[in-house]
This record gives sequence, C-alpha cells and structure tokens, in this order.
Amino acid sequence: MTDEATPPASPHPTPAGSDLAPPIASPIAPPIAPDAPVPPAAPEAVVAGPAWRPNFVFLAVVSIVSLVADLGTKGWAQARLVHKWHHIGVIEPFFGFTLAENRGGAWGLLQDQPETIRRPFFLGISVVAIIFIVSLYRKLTRDQLALRWGLPLVLGGALGNLVNRIQLNYVVDFIDVRARWGGREHAWPTFNVADVVIVVGVGLMAVDMFSSRRPPVPAAAVGVEVPSAPSDREVAPPSSTAAAPPASSAAPSSSTAAEPPSPSPASTVAGIEAPRET
Repeated sequence: MTDEATPPASPHPTPAGSDLAPPIASPIAPPIAPDAPVPPAAPEAVVAGPAWRPNFVFLAVVSIVSLVADLGTKGWAQARLVHKWHHIGVIEPFFGFTLAENRGGAWGLLQDQPETIRRPFFLGISVVAIIFIVSLYRKLTRDQLALRWGLPLVLGGALGNLVNRIQLNYVVDFIDVRARWGGREHAWPTFNVADVVIVVGVGLMAVDMFSSRRPPVPAAAVGVEVPSAPSDREVAPPSSTAAAPPASSAAPSSSTAAEPPSPSPASTVAGIEAPRET
C-alpha cells in the first residue's frame, strides 16, 4: 500500500479512448446590453479659495495722495502767484503758471449764473460723483486693473475741487498751456492738478470699458446640445481570450473516428464493391 496522493477529479471528464486534454474555461465578462442606462459620473469636488474683494485701503491711499497733491499745489499757487492773473513762465510761450478763480465748471460752465444756482448744483454733482465712484469700486473684479486705478484718481480730484468750493466758493486754477499756429496764439482754459488726475482716471475707465471681455455663455444656456464622449460602460473592450468551444463538441469520440467511410455512388452502381481500408 503506497502513500501517494490521489489527484482530484477533473470537472470535465475526458471521453474514453481520447488523448485530448479537457478544455479550460476562460473567465469572460458577460456582455453589456447596448441599451442599458449608464449612471452619470459624479462631479469632481472643486475646492474654492476665498473670494477676491477690492482693497479699500488702496482706494483711500490713492485718493488721499491725489487730494494732497492738488491742495498742496493750489496753496503754493496762492502764495507764490501774488495776485490774480500773475503769470510765471516755465516754457515760454507754451507752458506757465497763472492764478485764476474758476467759479463755474469745466470751461467756465455756469460761471455767469447766480450763487444760489451755481453753488448747490456743483456741490450736489460732487457728492453724487463720490457716491457713484465708491459704489462702483465695490463691484470690481480681479482683472479690472485699469478701473482699479482710475476710480481712486477721479475720487481724489473730485474731493480736491469740492474742498475749494466749500472753503472759497470757487476752484483755484493755475496751470496755463498755450500754443501758437496760423500766426495766432491759442490758450487752453486754465486748470489744476485735480483736473489732471480726473482726466487720467476717466481715461483709465475708458480703457477698462473697451478692454473688458465678458465670460463666454455656456452652450446649454442657449439651447445647444453638446455631444458627450462615450462612457467605458457603453463600449465593451475586445476580449483578448477567444471563447472556448462547448465541452460536448470539444473532441470527437473514438468510435466516430474509427468508423469506415461509406462506399462511393459510382462503385455501387457498377456492382463493384470497393475494398475497405482496414
């Protein structure tokens, strides 16, 4: 009696008299029906950082610097230019300083109107402009760099002229620009530093208006259907393993293989029996 282990019985019995090995079943994934619903993919989690907000410290610093520059130069002009219309040439005859009192607006607007109309009008316009600038600054976005500089400049210039109207009931102008062509001399209306920073600020606002780009509108918002890429579940990958034949037809039996061939019709008709192979 030996201690040799008996091998386990194969789940696929081999037919008697056959030398063929039993087929090995390959694991093949069941096909997926083409009309099976595909579950939607879960959206990826987006970690959003803190929302960007305009810096009001920057607004205050730029506005105060513009205001101090305007009021300082106006004080210098009042102290250095002794009396009204006293002129100091810098680049004659094109550029110089001439003290002037502007009781109206730009280019002398409403200068001949009575005080009861002129003063409330310009004070109200200045207050409305300041409120508008501050409210617009609150709505700035990260990429509006030109408008971020333009609004504080306009605010500082408006405050400078407002202080003059409250204190003196007029605006101090002293920058005199002239040009000569066609044999005649042409003078630009006298202005001040507040007017300069206001013009620069308005120019930056115009740059922002023409350079800003609106975000693209999603296709779904305008009713356009965007084709989606096929899912991995919809297209089954080709199997690298060929399907094995059924076990019942895997190999012919020995009795079938040993059966002699039938005689041909020609030999039967002639009455001649062909010899059979042994």
